[in-house]
Formats: sequence, structure tokens, C-alpha cells
Amino acid sequence: VAHDFNNLLMVIQGCANFMAEDLPEDSPLRDDLTDLIQAAEKAEALTRQLLTFSRRQKLEPKRMDLNAVVLGLQKMLFRLIREDIRLNVHAASQPMTVQIDPGQLEQVLVNLVVNARDAMPRGGKLTIETSQVVLDQSARCHFSDPRDFRPGPFVMVAVSDTGMGMSADTKAQVFDPFFSTKGKGGTGLGLSTVYGIVKQHRGYVAVYSELGHGTTFKIYLPLDPGESGAEDPAAGRSERVAGRGTILLVEDELMVRRITARVLEKLGYGILEAAGGKEALSVLKAHPQTIDLLLTDLVMPDMRGDVLAEQVRELYPNVKIIMMSGYPEQHVSQNMGSGVEILTKPISTSTLSTKVQTALA
Repeated sequence: VAHDFNNLLMVIQGCANFMAEDLPEDSPLRDDLTDLIQAAEKAEALTRQLLTFSRRQKLEPKRMDLNAVVLGLQKMLFRLIREDIRLNVHAASQPMTVQIDPGQLEQVLVNLVVNARDAMPRGGKLTIETSQVVLDQSARCHFSDPRDFRPGPFVMVAVSDTGMGMSADTKAQVFDPFFSTKGKGGTGLGLSTVYGIVKQHRGYVAVYSELGHGTTFKIYLPLDPGESGAEDPAAGRSERVAGRGTILLVEDELMVRRITARVLEKLGYGILEAAGGKEALSVLKAHPQTIDLLLTDLVMPDMRGDVLAEQVRELYPNVKIIMMSGYPEQHVSQNMGSGVEILTKPISTSTLSTKVQTALA
């Protein structure tokens, strides 16, 4: 279909250009012809986006440092946003080499930044962050299409905004072609193009969002095999110590809660589960034994994790607290009090077990 459509566009553009050459400069038809040529160019761009989404666009990957690409685009990204939006870029200290088509990566970042800008009509903060991570099988539930997930070392780029956020229904459709919340002003291909480009580069996309609490898109691309410095996903497994104590696990995403609970139970901890803050308080009343650790998601529909933590500390002053969040740590830490650990999703099994063991030591 794309091949046939591009052939038609080639004829339209060719004929329009021939007509433009033959028309006198003062012809009233020139404006109409200009509109025709611009419409054909937009149709060509839409075709390219559809090819990208279906992973049929030809790639020209190069070995490059993701940090250098992001920092190199910073000036251009500034021009895409308004004066009432503050852009912060936090690049990792170590080089992060990936095999990627630089033009495609630019398109991913531009689409995400434009989407973030439109989600903040009254201004706000836009954060771009890069880091190097190791993902294991427990991370698969965070991704939009986990069927072909392969654990290992990745480079991550996160784009976060402080805008209006998304409902669960919107979040479920956000990568669908032609789905848009922008009315007539949007094609619905921006985020589906991001998805297609990332999948074509053997990467993964995770989105974290709640109404009124902004949105974070995290792009994971495989670390180049020639690059060292990321830990082995299997590292530390033999050194795990059997856990002792009771943990109150609060997470509104069912799959994430189930996997986290299984990891902690295998380590030997007693687990009390809740899908939200209000349910967590009810669980504590029904199980009055002392809890040793509150492990809670930060942003939940009925009650924020930090609000829950304050109420739990009134009941158990010595309780340890770990917050989980899909938003970048810089986005979260400024709102947290002292003595609160922050884990950024997706969380590997080794990282989760280490943090919990350290907190309860």
C-alpha cells in the first residue's frame, strides 16, 4: 500500500512542479498550487510514519554515544517548547553506546518533547534523563509489548513532563496509530512512530502516567555489545541473603504487584498486599502485627504514596519506607522527606532485593 501510495504522490508532486514552472509569477493559481505541493509533502511524511510504525522503514544504524546525541539536540529541543516550560537535561556520566539510526532517534525525541509540551498548556517542567540499566525478566510487565522481551544491559532515555497526565484508558491506547487526544490538530501518529522506531531497534517503551501527575516515557535500547560497565543480569544472585520481616506492598498495577510480591516471598519476607492507600490502611487494621517495611508506589489513584507513608509512620514510627516510581528520581526526590529510599521502575530483582535487605539491615 505504501509503495502504491508513494507512486501516486510522485505523480502528483511531479505534475504540480511542472505546472509551477509554466505559470507566470503573478498567476492567481500559484497559491493553490503551493497548497497542493505542501499537501503532497505532508502525505509523503505520513506514509513514512506509517512505514516506521510497521517497522518497514529502512534503517541506517551507527554506533554512537546516546548522551552525545541527546546533548547535541538540546538547542533544537529548546526551540520546540514555549517560554513557560523549563527544560532540564540530566545525562549519565558514563558513555552509553548504542547502534541506532541518528535521524530516527532525533524523531523519537522530537515527538516525545512535542507531546510533553502539548500536555502542559499552562507551562511546567520537562525533564530528559539518560542512564545505563540492567533489566531482568521481572521488568517485562512494565512494557507495552513484552512478548519478545530479552533481559540484559540497556541504555535508557526518559522524557518526563509535569502536565495533565493520562487516564488508564488513554494510556492503554497511547501507541495505537491514529489515536489522538488533540482533536483535529493531531494525526495520532507521533507516539505510534516512537513505538515503531524503538521496536525496530530491538528496544522497549514504558509509559508511566496518572491524571494530574504528569507523564514519563522511558525508551530502552540495547547497550552495544562492545561496551562494558553494565553489570551482569545474573550478578549477585548467589549472594542473596534470606529475608526476615514483614513488608506492606502497595501497588495499584496488578501485574507489577504480583511480580514484586513473588520476588520478595522467594527471598523469605512476609508480604501484605494492597492495591492503594486506603486499602493499605484497612489491611493494617485487619493485621495489627508490626510491619518492618512499607514498599509503596508513589503515584496512585486514591492516595499518593508519600501521604500513605505519613499515616503509616503514625502507627509504626520505626517503619522503613521505600517508594517506587516510574518517574525519574530528580522528578520525585524533591518531594520526599529524609529517610525515604526511592526505586525507579522498572526495578530488577537484584536491585529490589538489595534495597530491601539494606533497608531492613
